Amino acid sequence: MGYSGSPSWWPKAERAAKAFSATTRGAKGAHHSVYVILLHDPRRADPWGLYVGQTSRDPDLRFDQHKKGYKASSAARRFGVRLVPGLTEHLDPMRRWESLDLEAALAEAFQRAGVPWVEGGH
Repeated sequence: MGYSGSPSWWPKAERAAKAFSATTRGAKGAHHSVYVILLHDPRRADPWGLYVGQTSRDPDLRFDQHKKGYKASSAARRFGVRLVPGLTEHLDPMRRWESLDLEAALAEAFQRAGVPWVEGGH
């Protein structure tokens, strides 16, 4: 994102994501990624949010799966707008155990950064 229409919390979310590093990034057996999907629900007081997930697949493919309803988060399927690779590309690929840890840590960091609506992260 990072354009003039960004939610007010966007810079803090970017800083929170960039503060993380993956110790297994690029290591042998590192085939997992964390990914973030921008959510939009116009019925909410603050309509923008983030979904955090992890996958052994390409994040673009995983986003498409969410939108089609395959092993999908209901929030990502219904309200997912697009992937936000700029928040996680410095982390991927990594080993599975670390992707699970970072998925949860990122979701928590986004909440602390003031993102009003965070899904996933489990």
